[in-house]
Amino acid sequence: MAAAAKKTITIRLVKGTIACNPDHRATVNGLGLKRREQVRTLENTPSVRGMIKKVLHLVEIVSESR
Repeated sequence: MAAAAKKTITIRLVKGTIACNPDHRATVNGLGLKRREQVRTLENTPSVRGMIKKVLHLVEIVSESR
């Protein structure tokens, strides 16, 4: 039986983190985003979804595979 395809989510950092809360800055770094307009594709897990929800005002969801 073939392995199930992993669900992914692609996000982009649209605002800088220079004037934001240190907790939000740490969350953005945890998502692997370092500078504006950087795009990352991550595994769509509940922990990643929670991190995205915390900094939704700083990031944009580009695409989502189901």
